[in-house]
Amino acid sequence: MKIKLNVVLFLLLTFLSVNLKAQELKKGDKAPEIIQNSVNGNEIKLSDLRGKMVLIDFWAAWCKPCRKENPHIVEIYKKYQNESFKNTEGFTVFSVSLDFKEVMWKKAIKDDQLEWPYHVSDLKGWQNAAAQKYQVKSIPQSFLIDGNGIIVATNLRADDLDKALRKQLKKKSFFSSRN
Repeated sequence: MKIKLNVVLFLLLTFLSVNLKAQELKKGDKAPEIIQNSVNGNEIKLSDLRGKMVLIDFWAAWCKPCRKENPHIVEIYKKYQNESFKNTEGFTVFSVSLDFKEVMWKKAIKDDQLEWPYHVSDLKGWQNAAAQKYQVKSIPQSFLIDGNGIIVATNLRADDLDKALRKQLKKKSFFSSRN
């Protein structure tokens, strides 16, 4: 009887600990740190972008839906990169690739004209450390974070991303627009 009770207790504790670790990130949560190498081999930290509105975009060169979404992200980047937001200045994209092959990753960045400077990967595919930390189960997947590193929206595409960024824009004063 004691062995059965120990087994049940062990399974219950295991189940609870796994579920506690796997809580999904949501709006209002602090974005976990990401530290990975860029296409040039330099280490880049997500926290280095504090003070900017950032779209963390999980994608891969082999992912057709990701590649289809890239032109929209490029358009949004160009539109908002120099804007003023509620608690931050500027917008950028922090692309986390779930690729295995560096050549394919770099080619996709060039072919899709992903002109922002923040492209990272550990080239471990689905085992990417950042993807594990963010519980990424499918791609494309994204997290929009404010200048304080707080998640303000998740999994936004095209028009929804544009609307979310517009909502975060600093309101312009009537008086500041007069000559």
